[in-house]
Amino acid sequence: MKIKPDQLQAQLQNSLQKNQLAPVFVISGDEPLLSQEAADAVRIAARKLGYTGRETFHIDAKFDWNPVFNETSSLSLFADKKILELRILNGKPGDKGSKALCELCENLTADNLLLVILPKLEKGAQNSKWIKTLESKGVHIQVWPVNGRQLPGWIKQRLNQAGIDANPEAVQILADRVEGNLLAAMQEINKLKLLALEGKVDAVIMSSVVADSARHDLFAFVDKVLAGDAQSAARALRGLQNEGTDPLTLLWAITRELRVIIKASQQVAQGSHSDRALKSAGVWDKRIPLFRNALQRLTPAHLRMLLYQAGAIDRGIKGIRKADIWDELATLVLSLSGSQTLHPQNIKTLLEQ
Repeated sequence: MKIKPDQLQAQLQNSLQKNQLAPVFVISGDEPLLSQEAADAVRIAARKLGYTGRETFHIDAKFDWNPVFNETSSLSLFADKKILELRILNGKPGDKGSKALCELCENLTADNLLLVILPKLEKGAQNSKWIKTLESKGVHIQVWPVNGRQLPGWIKQRLNQAGIDANPEAVQILADRVEGNLLAAMQEINKLKLLALEGKVDAVIMSSVVADSARHDLFAFVDKVLAGDAQSAARALRGLQNEGTDPLTLLWAITRELRVIIKASQQVAQGSHSDRALKSAGVWDKRIPLFRNALQRLTPAHLRMLLYQAGAIDRGIKGIRKADIWDELATLVLSLSGSQTLHPQNIKTLLEQ
């Protein structure tokens, strides 16, 4: 059975009322906070029903499954029920592990509860025999990331749970600061519980209390640009500037991807399919959707102008021309992200001045 994280508490409460948990719980997903909370909820419910023991196994391709099977067939000195926690690091147990998981499901006793923790599963794994077997024996909690549109609502809900009344502007400030980092958001909410007077928070208080926890990683920044998320890309650029990032490093990262798009666009103009052109230009399969987005968004003339713009910024960084480097980088980033307010002719005029 598959359920969402927000359905887990009700499912566990119903099981506690019946005095019997499902024998298998699977948690999959790449959002650390939500996966951790789901696992904690299962452990707490299990302890209430006498599962006081816990054995944890970290599983990779070379893992020896014998200790796991030994645990399922042995009881402790005091006959405590226990949780067998299997952390499959890459989400791929392999042939040996797949057979072992299916065998475990068939031989579990009432004294053992199987908790399997996985990263986000690829499509092939979701349809595999081993995951279907686990689901047939218990509960699969699929954890999905909270996207940008959902984040303010998620933060508002968590603030309410913490007894904090925050107005919409304050909620948006926190959402902008953490940029999808739920662990950072919860850290700030816990801080607000201590600092907010009478549990009320407005924009002024939120701005003064929360730290800038956004993850301004260089490669994540470039991905935002390619995806056409101009607002997030501009915020990330400011964050990288505040962190003291060398503008030449930023320009190198942007220009490298820009040249790839230009190369692919030339092949598309000659009749090649966009995905084939991108692969020929050296783009990895997983990144093709990002580059395809940019390729569809930007015309060949716009791409040529962006490369001209990047060259002018490079000359500015090297002192060959007078320039406000960070302003021009922001213009380049916004234009490459698809901002409709920036056009090639405007950029050309700006750089010629």
